[in-house]
Amino acid sequence: MAKSVFMGSAEEMRDKLGHGMCLAKWQQVSLHLPTGLTNSCYHPPLHEINAEEVKTNPSALHNTKHKKEQRKIMLKQERPAECSYCWTQEDLGNLSDRHYRSGEPWAQEHFDRIVRSTGDEDEIPSYVEVNFNNACNLKCSYCSPQFSSSWDDEIKRFGAYPTSQPHNAPEHFTGRRRPIPSREHNPYVEAFWEWWPELYPKLKHFRMTGGEPLMDRNTYKVFDYVLAFPKPDLHIDVTSNFSVEQKLFSQYMDYVKRLCETNIEHFMQYVSIDTGIKEHAHYIRYGADYWKIMGRCESFMAYIPYRNSLTFIVTMNNLSILGLQELLESILRLRAIASDTYQRIWFDTPILRQPTWQSLQILPPVYAERLEGVIKWMELNLETEDRPFRGFKDYEIARMRRVLDWMREGSKLDPTYVKLQRADFYRFFNEHDKRRDTNFLKTFPQMKEFWEECRYYSNIVTK
Repeated sequence: MAKSVFMGSAEEMRDKLGHGMCLAKWQQVSLHLPTGLTNSCYHPPLHEINAEEVKTNPSALHNTKHKKEQRKIMLKQERPAECSYCWTQEDLGNLSDRHYRSGEPWAQEHFDRIVRSTGDEDEIPSYVEVNFNNACNLKCSYCSPQFSSSWDDEIKRFGAYPTSQPHNAPEHFTGRRRPIPSREHNPYVEAFWEWWPELYPKLKHFRMTGGEPLMDRNTYKVFDYVLAFPKPDLHIDVTSNFSVEQKLFSQYMDYVKRLCETNIEHFMQYVSIDTGIKEHAHYIRYGADYWKIMGRCESFMAYIPYRNSLTFIVTMNNLSILGLQELLESILRLRAIASDTYQRIWFDTPILRQPTWQSLQILPPVYAERLEGVIKWMELNLETEDRPFRGFKDYEIARMRRVLDWMREGSKLDPTYVKLQRADFYRFFNEHDKRRDTNFLKTFPQMKEFWEECRYYSNIVTK
């Protein structure tokens, strides 16, 4: 199989960037406006936006004091500690996300200017991801009230989960960490719309997340603006659980169809789903209906057959391994249906690192062997020149390999730490079953031995 352009660009940028640079620190931003937090991508920890500064300089949503300090570290070819995920992958010999991201056109075109910068400049990013509010109808096991109003409702009713450090405690989400409801004034959302006229002309990718963006009025405000002022080089991206009520979903589909008929470059629909087994999907992303989601994916591709693609976001956690191959089989089936002249079905496999008891690294070695088997099956189903858009791409397998490498690094963790995480795994999901009327062993019978081990540690390990 010939090397893909995507991987070739990443390899080229690996050589150009050197030891510490990442163009995403300048050209990409994730904005979490309900809590006034930001980062460049989803790997570094979120940090605070200065609510006073954005009143006079809305670009400070992106150009925070902290981020400028990190840029200066990179310009000296040093490694910021907050970007440890990429450094770990590179030390394992893998291409990291800084290579892939920096190799994309929206970032790569700024390379010469950025390497000559001081780090103090106010940048207008090319790639913006924004979460306008935390309204969401699902309660994914690894989520929190910051990103789900349904989670917020649950902890207000039942309190924190009884893990070694109380998880999602209501008192944690007060004061500065309290998500600002959409019905209240939000200075960060206000600053965003002040910045929007300056930001929009320079945008190449604009992505809306949540919460659930289909439930947020700002999503449709953006759509209306783009319909009024089309932008030929703009990629619009939306991340959804595809599980909202039918009336709202139909409204959204009509909007997207109009956007794809107008003068934008591309619409990318991201759909969050972590497994290909219905019962597992409902358990992990509580409230999700796997077959309903997949049916809506097929409807999306058929109803809007032009200028768009769909990407599955497969968050790699320790409950997703068992149904991973089934999900990938569904993705290949959709590729055969929807992809003809270009690739319309994609997937990404970000690694979950928090909460730690849902990490792949605390699973026994047999689960790594299962993932190895999935990768070998993927290698038997490669995309080839005479079978384009149907198989797996080189970088998709490379990314899955790095998931496996990271998973196996768990064998190096302190055994006491692993025991604590396994104890918390049981404490969390045992409480999950009580609150949500679920049954772990009925849903994941193959994990009985691991469950019993976690139960044992929950009785003897406290810290």
